[in-house]
Amino acid sequence: MLENYTIAGGTASEIAAGLEVAVSEGRLAPGVLLPPVREIAARAGVSAGTAAAAYRLLRERGVVETAGRRGTRVRPRPASTLREEIRIEAPPGVRDLATGNPDPALLPPLHEALAAAARAHEERPAMYGTGDDEELLVLAGERLRADGVPEGPLAITSGTLDAVERVLAAHLRPGDPIAVEDPGWTALLDLVTVLGLRPVPMRLDDDGPLPGELARALRAGARAVVITARAQNPTGAAVTAARAAELRAALAAYPEVLLIEDDHGSGFVDLPLHPLAGSANRWILIRSTAKAFGPDLRLALITGDPVTLGRLRGRQRLAAGWVSHLLQRAVAHLWRTDAVDTAAVAAAYGSRRDGLVEALAGHGVRAHGRSGLNVWIPVTDEITAITRLLPRGWACAPGARNRIGSPPGLRVTVSSLRPEEIEPLAADLAAALLPAAEGRYG
Repeated sequence: MLENYTIAGGTASEIAAGLEVAVSEGRLAPGVLLPPVREIAARAGVSAGTAAAAYRLLRERGVVETAGRRGTRVRPRPASTLREEIRIEAPPGVRDLATGNPDPALLPPLHEALAAAARAHEERPAMYGTGDDEELLVLAGERLRADGVPEGPLAITSGTLDAVERVLAAHLRPGDPIAVEDPGWTALLDLVTVLGLRPVPMRLDDDGPLPGELARALRAGARAVVITARAQNPTGAAVTAARAAELRAALAAYPEVLLIEDDHGSGFVDLPLHPLAGSANRWILIRSTAKAFGPDLRLALITGDPVTLGRLRGRQRLAAGWVSHLLQRAVAHLWRTDAVDTAAVAAAYGSRRDGLVEALAGHGVRAHGRSGLNVWIPVTDEITAITRLLPRGWACAPGARNRIGSPPGLRVTVSSLRPEEIEPLAADLAAALLPAAEGRYG
């Protein structure tokens, strides 16, 4: 409770601001139970409605969380604390396999694409009010339809997380439950926290989220679901045709739940897309270009139902407004000229990923990595495993960044792994790791 803290302020904003400062300065620790609304009102000399509004402001800012009869508490993890900060810095001489970046050698050269974009800009410069690049929209639509994605309106955002944030902010409110993969994408889990949403974890295996886990999350009231189509981060899971059918069936029973499908693997994964799009009334599918063309090309193509796309574009117009047309035209040029040989790039990543998984199996260590840039290795204790690996010359990412309730693991990014490093890495991992878990990830 707040025995040593004086409630100050006569308005909801003032009360909330004082409590937020106390939390940020450490005078109110994470997990502290706050008084009921009526007690706060009495101590501040305000109405119960004003005190309730102050708590609502704090929830919206991600400072506190409310759990029904269990009351309101300061969030265990402040919204300003990012999971990305849970990292191991590779000291000099240690091979860094923790970054999650693609291999620069497999990214296309950009000088021709940027030059073409610059020439187009000189001929028809994009000004305020200019719509998205028509050629890019046509190319995106053709590729999406070829992959079986239902036809719908299109939008362009500054990457996957930009689209996810705008859609969640438009559809959900602080405290709403959202189903997420566990283990899952660090940035998404951070975003869920910052927005004040309540994550409902879904366990997964190599074929994607388990149908029973999705059904459980939906029964628990999840108002949105985020599913990675392929190259799941950190496990490499990819949704199969059979699994997609099961997930679509589960979603069909809850048509008003918002479905967000992340297909960032397009362009560097050779496994086919089995879209869930269209199995809910409100849905979007996001296709990022960052891993295939380079992280600095902050661009993603979005499709979805008209209402959801309309809300996304409305919020975009009120904020950034649009994505640089120079970037849009550069990506259109890269697509039009087939600048990336998807099969060759996927084969290169696949040989490194599969090679490590097979080498680890030869040492009796179970690992996961069906697609993408990463291999996920279940361990008994992450800190012990990382501490043992560093003297052997390897830095891997702790799975704590990706986990909610799933068991410990390490994420090894294989994108830059050289063939001659695979067996030495597997041997060192086997020597450093405690016995690996079997089967699913949680």
